[in-house]
Amino acid sequence: MFSIIIPLYNKAAYIQKAIESVLSQTFQEFELIVVDDGSTDDSFAQLSITSQQLSVEDPDLFKKIKIVQQENQGVSTARNNGVKLAKYEYIAFLDADDWWAPTYLEEMKQLIEFYPQAGLYGSSYYKVKGNQFIPAAIGVDKGFEHGIINYFEAYTRSLYQPIWTGAAIIKKTIFDEERGFNSLLKMGEDFDLWVRVALKYPVALLNKPLVCYNQDVEMANRAIGEKLYEPEQHMLFSDYSTYQKNPDFVKMFETLAVYGLLPYYLVNKNKKEVHAILKTIHWGNHSFKYRLYYKMLPKWIVWFWLGLLKVGVKMKKAVASRQ
Repeated sequence: MFSIIIPLYNKAAYIQKAIESVLSQTFQEFELIVVDDGSTDDSFAQLSITSQQLSVEDPDLFKKIKIVQQENQGVSTARNNGVKLAKYEYIAFLDADDWWAPTYLEEMKQLIEFYPQAGLYGSSYYKVKGNQFIPAAIGVDKGFEHGIINYFEAYTRSLYQPIWTGAAIIKKTIFDEERGFNSLLKMGEDFDLWVRVALKYPVALLNKPLVCYNQDVEMANRAIGEKLYEPEQHMLFSDYSTYQKNPDFVKMFETLAVYGLLPYYLVNKNKKEVHAILKTIHWGNHSFKYRLYYKMLPKWIVWFWLGLLKVGVKMKKAVASRQ
C-alpha cells in the first residue's frame, strides 16, 4: 500500500532511528526506498551496516528495503528519484533525521479509507527541540479530530504547515501528474508541491501527532535558518500568478510573503523581485507592524529593533536552560 521515501544526506547520526521507526510500524504493507544523495559523511556506511544486520536478523523486513546511491543533486531530486522506483499506490515521505510513531501507517491507512476522495493526507506532528516534544500549531479548530481541511486557511492561521512532508502521504498518480518536487527550489519545495495539489484535490488531516520533526539537527544541514536564496531557489519568488483567483491562496501567500521577505527587503537582496511582490500586497489585511516595517520606518531602525528582539529571545532561552 505504501512506498516510503527517505532522502539521505549527511545524517549518519540519525538514519538508523528513522529506519527503525519505519520497520517497527504496526501496518507492514510497505516498501522503504532510501536514496543516498551523495553523502560525504558516514551516512551510507551506517545505512549499509543497518541493512546488513537486518538481512541476518529479519530477512523478511530486509526484503522491504531498497537502497539507491546518486551524486548529490538535492533533496527534491532524491525524493523524485525514489518515487520513480515506487511500486505502491500511496507515497509517504520521511527525512533521515525524523521518525514516526509505530501506528503512523496504520492510522493513515484509516484516514485514507475515511476520505478516499482526497489527494493528499497528513497527520499533525511534534517539533522536537532540546528533548521537548511540542505539538505543532497547525491552524485547525480546537477539538478537530480528522477530516477534510481548507489547507490555505489552516496555513494562514499559524504559519505552520498543516501538511508537513514527514507526515504527508500522496497518491502516486497525483505526484506523477504534478511532476513531483521542483528540483530548482532549495527552500519551500514541499510548500510548492502541496499547494499545487491542494488547489486541485481535497486535503485530509488526522489531528493527532504521530511524527517527530527533529529540530535539534545542525543548522548547516537544514534548509531553514538565516540563509538568503536566489529567486529561482525560494518558493516565495515562484510564479503563482495563475492561482490569484483563489482568495484563500492569496491570503496565505501574502501572509507568508510579508513575514518571509523581510530579511531580503532589509538587505536589498533580490530587490526587484521583492518590490514586485510587495506591490501586490493588500496591506489592510495584515498586521500593522508589517506596514511599519515595510512602509513607514527606515530600514536601519527595523534592523536594529529585530536585532534587539533576537537578543531578548536568546536571553530568555538562556535563563530557562539554567532553571
